Amino acid sequence: MIQKICKTLALVAVFAASPAFALQSDSKQPIQIEADQGSLDQNNQSTTFSGNVIIKQGTLNIRAGSVTVSRNDKSEQLMKATGSPVKFSQELDGGKGVVNGQANTVTYSSAAGLVTLTGNAKVQRGGDVAEGAVITYNTKTEVYTINGSAKSGVKSATKSGRVSVVIQPSGTQKNK
Repeated sequence: MIQKICKTLALVAVFAASPAFALQSDSKQPIQIEADQGSLDQNNQSTTFSGNVIIKQGTLNIRAGSVTVSRNDKSEQLMKATGSPVKFSQELDGGKGVVNGQANTVTYSSAAGLVTLTGNAKVQRGGDVAEGAVITYNTKTEVYTINGSAKSGVKSATKSGRVSVVIQPSGTQKNK
C-alpha cells in the first residue's frame, strides 16, 4: 500500500519540477512525505495528507497544509495542494540557481499538463520575479500565463491587483 501511495504522489514532484528546467536527477530520488495525518481511499483512487505536509524529492521541497492526489477512470491524475501559502523550491539544472514559488493553492493536472498557482501567486528565480492572482504553466507548450485579480476574483500577490514581472538583464542573474 505504501508503494501505491508513493507512486501516486510521484506526480507531486512533476508540478514543481517541470516548469523551470529543474534538476533532472531529482526525479530519480525517493519521495519523502511527512504530515500530521494521511489517508488512502482506494475506491475513489484518492490519497490525502494533511497538517504540516512536507514533501521532499532530491532538491525539491514542498510545504503545504494539505495535499490530495486523485486519479480518474482514465488514469489521469490531479494533485491539489492548499496552504497559507503552499511553498516550493527546487534547484535548477546547470547550476542556474533555485526556483521558489508560493500560492494559496497549487494544482497539477496530468491530462492537461497544467500547473496552476492560485491566490497570491509568486514565482522567483534569482532576481526574476513574477506575481499575480494566478500563474499557469503548461508543461506541454512551456508557456507561462500570469493573470491579475480583476477578472478572476482571486487575491493577487500585488496590492494593485495587476500582474507584476521583474526580469533582470542578461548576465546579472543571481544564483541564489
